[in-house]
Amino acid sequence: MAGGSTEGAALEYTPTWIVALVCTIIVAISLLVERFLHFIGKYFIKKNQASLFQALQKIKEELMLLGFISLLLTVLQDSISKICIPKHVMNHWLPCNPDKAVKSESHLADSSFFLPGARRLLAAAASDGVGYCEAKGKAPLLSLKALHDLHIFIFVLAVSHVVFSALTILFGGLKIQQWSYWEEAIQNKEYDPEEAMKEKLTHVKDDAFIRAHFSGAGKIALFSWLKAFFKQFYGSVSKLDYTTLRLGFIMNHCKGNPKFNFYNYMTRAFERDFKKVVGISWYLWLFVILFLMVNVAGWHAYFWISFIPLLILLAIGTKLEHIISQLAQEVAEKHIAVAGDVVVKPSDDLFWFRRPRLVLLLIHVLLFQNAFEIAIFFWMLIMYGFNSCIMGSVGFVIPRLIIGVIVQLLCSYSTLPIYAIVAQMGSSFNRAIFEDRIQVGILGWAEKAKNKGNKKGAVSNLKESPLHKKVEMTEIQVQEPPKDKGKSPEIEPAT
Repeated sequence: MAGGSTEGAALEYTPTWIVALVCTIIVAISLLVERFLHFIGKYFIKKNQASLFQALQKIKEELMLLGFISLLLTVLQDSISKICIPKHVMNHWLPCNPDKAVKSESHLADSSFFLPGARRLLAAAASDGVGYCEAKGKAPLLSLKALHDLHIFIFVLAVSHVVFSALTILFGGLKIQQWSYWEEAIQNKEYDPEEAMKEKLTHVKDDAFIRAHFSGAGKIALFSWLKAFFKQFYGSVSKLDYTTLRLGFIMNHCKGNPKFNFYNYMTRAFERDFKKVVGISWYLWLFVILFLMVNVAGWHAYFWISFIPLLILLAIGTKLEHIISQLAQEVAEKHIAVAGDVVVKPSDDLFWFRRPRLVLLLIHVLLFQNAFEIAIFFWMLIMYGFNSCIMGSVGFVIPRLIIGVIVQLLCSYSTLPIYAIVAQMGSSFNRAIFEDRIQVGILGWAEKAKNKGNKKGAVSNLKESPLHKKVEMTEIQVQEPPKDKGKSPEIEPAT
């Protein structure tokens, strides 16, 4: 053993300074990553970005899960490689045709650039498992080399999902940030009590918002859906849309506070949703297992799967745009003229199955599937090379990449921004309407009242709940002094 090749030397025959050096490098890299994440967390806390801090904690949880999976694969790799199954089972559902295996392996030695030494070491180590099963006339369930490749794939997938989700939210946030100028213009507009007391009559059909969304061919259902479909590709949310939806939200949920900062509320709710999007839920791991299973030679499964996030994205964008048209339609059909400005009526009935949060779930799924497509491409490229049989033909690979880029850009600059505002058009509002310090105060107040034996419904509905739970406005009203911005809003139970 001591006189064998260096690649095959066990730890007991490896120089101690090499072991110490490798451990030092690994520990140093791990500490740098940990300190970097810690610094980001402190920055979010300093900037009172509790939602982004929670999202960062979610990323840490995913990294911990990834580490556990890595540890599990490492510890059990010898046992898994010695699980033997009949040889004829190995001839079905193969990613590559057996007659192309020799060509693929020869190309792998030339084009793969990821840890070539590790591949030779694993191939040598795998011979033990293969020999163990060969002696029984069977084949190993999964060789050490295959386990190593699977190990790398899980790592690439997790990193790709976190990175692309963060980039999507970042670019979407930059787009939403442009709306702050609209909110600032509204907030700076002086309030004239005498002007407000004057009767103002608005003919609905002459209102700019109604004309933009419910006039001419837009009154026909088919053309209304077609218009919504194409509008998501350009100017998904206009200033007119923002001001009208903002007014509808304020008049239905906080009528007593016309100076309510809708933009701040919307961005807080958007940041809370980011915590959901960046995670990898259990059902997403089921998608991974399913996609890996259908990667059979000749099926071109990954090519067809790449259309799923695109179709979901287009469906979401069309639906969200059509909700704005429905809001205009409801006003136009119920009123000929209204006193004051046109006010839309938010409602859960506008959303699929009366569940506004379903849209976020679909966005989560499509972002993960798109990250899977991109991750599987780079994994195959690194591990096997571009011309390998598992990669597939160029005619199927290039369209997959193009679709992935389109989904990433369209979701960032169109779908996420329109979701951020239209998601607030439900019957109830998100608890992000309260700033983090106010939420803590409310929960503390509710807990104290509960401990004193107060069992009124208004208090019981204020106890801590899952993130997706919403608080009805009939139970709490927020009043912000319009002039003194330095003070916290007052919280009063509704009478």
